[in-house]
Amino acid sequence: MNKFEAAEVRSKIIKAMAHPTRLMIIEALNEGDKLFSQLFVFFEYDKSTISKHLLVLKNAGIISGKKKGLDVLYRLETKCIMKFLNCINDVINVSIKKQKSCLKCK
Repeated sequence: MNKFEAAEVRSKIIKAMAHPTRLMIIEALNEGDKLFSQLFVFFEYDKSTISKHLLVLKNAGIISGKKKGLDVLYRLETKCIMKFLNCINDVINVSIKKQKSCLKCK
C-alpha cells in the first residue's frame, strides 16, 4: 500500500467517526461491550437510525457486533481509538486557551 492509499484508508476511518452520535457510541463502548438494546436507550433516535450509525462504525472496523439471542452485542475493536479522541480534546483545550489569552490582550 502506498502513502496515498494508506491516507485514504485512514481518512475513511476518521470520516466514519465524524458524527456526534457515532462518537458517543464509541465512548459508550469504551466503558465496555453493550447490547444494541443498551445503546439504543442513550439516544432519542429510532432503532433504524442507531443501526445505521453502528453499521458505519462496523464497516470502518471500529466496532464489531455478535448476535446474542434477539439482540446484538457490540464492542470496540481497539481501545486505542480513545487516544485519538483524547488528542482531539487536547486540540480543543489548546484552542480555548489561545482564545482566552487573546481576549485578555484586548
